[in-house]
Amino acid sequence: MAAGCERMVHPSILGQNDRRCQRRFIGVMLAAPFFAASAAVTLVTSGMGAAVTMAAIFATFGLCWFAALLVAASGKMAFAGQVALAMGSLALAGVIAAADGLASPVAMLVVALPFEAWWIGASRRDALWGAIAASLAILLQALAGSVFPFGPAEITAWHWLLPLGWALTVVPRVARLGNPAGAQLDPATDDRLENIIDAVVLRAGRHGEVLDASAKARTILKLQPELLFGSGLFDRIHLSDRVAYLSALADMRDGTSARRLDLRVRLPQNGNGPTADNYRPFSLELMRAEQEDVFALVLRENDELAGLREELAAAKEAAASAEVAKGRFLAVVSHELRTPLNAIIGFSDMLLHEMFGTFKDPRQKEYVGLVKESGQHLLAVVTSILDVSRIEAGAYATEPEPFRFVEAVEMCQSMMRLQAEAKNIDLQAQIAPDAGEINADRRAVQQILINLVSNAIKFTPDGGDVVVGAKRIGSRLHFWVRDTGIGIAEEDFANLGKPFMQIQNDYTRRFEGTGLGLSLVKGLVALHEGTMSIESMPGEGTTVTISLPVNGPKGRSADKPGVLPMPAAKAETKGDRHGSLRKTA
Repeated sequence: MAAGCERMVHPSILGQNDRRCQRRFIGVMLAAPFFAASAAVTLVTSGMGAAVTMAAIFATFGLCWFAALLVAASGKMAFAGQVALAMGSLALAGVIAAADGLASPVAMLVVALPFEAWWIGASRRDALWGAIAASLAILLQALAGSVFPFGPAEITAWHWLLPLGWALTVVPRVARLGNPAGAQLDPATDDRLENIIDAVVLRAGRHGEVLDASAKARTILKLQPELLFGSGLFDRIHLSDRVAYLSALADMRDGTSARRLDLRVRLPQNGNGPTADNYRPFSLELMRAEQEDVFALVLRENDELAGLREELAAAKEAAASAEVAKGRFLAVVSHELRTPLNAIIGFSDMLLHEMFGTFKDPRQKEYVGLVKESGQHLLAVVTSILDVSRIEAGAYATEPEPFRFVEAVEMCQSMMRLQAEAKNIDLQAQIAPDAGEINADRRAVQQILINLVSNAIKFTPDGGDVVVGAKRIGSRLHFWVRDTGIGIAEEDFANLGKPFMQIQNDYTRRFEGTGLGLSLVKGLVALHEGTMSIESMPGEGTTVTISLPVNGPKGRSADKPGVLPMPAAKAETKGDRHGSLRKTA
């Protein structure tokens, strides 16, 4: 009975003394109605009839058991204890009055109230309140005899049965207090291993059904141990961790001596925090028990994993904040630079055309030309920074429209021809007749071609070749830019596509640029749901291949411009979500 009452104690009660008080209160409230019922049958029936007797019995059982369940459900005993003491005083007054007053042996039960109050509360204060209630019962018994028609009663030998029955319940309890060494240890305070270690110890069958759980489930899992029985533990394991748990059980059935795994267990809601994240990380150790086909499970909190997850969440939040701040900084700075650069380029162009008079020295015109070229170069860099920041922020608007791909290639050739001729590079186009039209953002496709061809010319020695090719394969258009340049080493593939990165360091590089070109290409390709791959060998050249859907991105129409969000580009050695980067053998 003590074990059953222990299981009814509310899980929020953690102190051993508090748990003992509630356990004893629940036990007394469950047992008291049986004594009251026996007294009612023997003392009340003769005077008030069977109907009144049955009503009194049902009322006693209902009130006492309601008080026990109220304490078990709420964990609060103060109010229920006061009500129970008042009910006991009234019931005792009625029983004494029905047994012909204080002369009856039944009056000896006045000792029961202070003793039970002391037994439950384990303090002199509680015993004093019990004595006051007993005194009140003695005073009220005379009034009860005049109010209720109990009928004539005679003192008989069987009146001794009630105090004797109660005394039999007192003997084992007093003996237990007087001889703690020989008494059975309290389940909540024994020194078994499962109650000493800071973990929940469970016994489970072959298929994981929980057969028993230690009392630590109340403090660690905030659950009654009975709620874990059967499939209770499995139902609380996170869905993504159940496969690992079932695999560990299968290994144990196959003869493995022990297994350990990390999993997340759902805990009860505390009513204060959010209702979404109530899973906590735990480590579970499975071992074989003495019984056949029974496993011992040790479930303990994984504080280290919880700390790592909190640190990871904080790091992700800090990184996201830094990324947003970086994007805003680049956008603001780039925007502020464009205004003075446009003025520098415009006035330089006016001076070069000698609109306000000729130069006195030829070097003046040469220097103005250098100022204009530098301004145009810086403006191109600023424009690229703005485009990359908009793509990374998911704010780059595209306007798909159908156009012939060869037209974009011809426009690129016309822009890059002078740059190619300056290095004596043969710039060719090999467009298949079936390339046809493509539904895409014309400006973005032209930007892709210009950036790839510009890089190819930049990294190709004088007298080399650069080829722009295209062909249609199914519902996709594949186009590429091939050069005979310096190529890319294997260890440099990890840095391809990162903004402000070149494959040569600041001390050895021989080519100008910010490293934004390929990063911008990757972003524009991703906006069109395309792929990009790179094949290269040092000293033999590089081929960059782009594949775009001919009909445009899914869900987009030519007359409905919008924004296709894209996270920050993250280059990988073998590839990433924006396209694969691979090297030739």
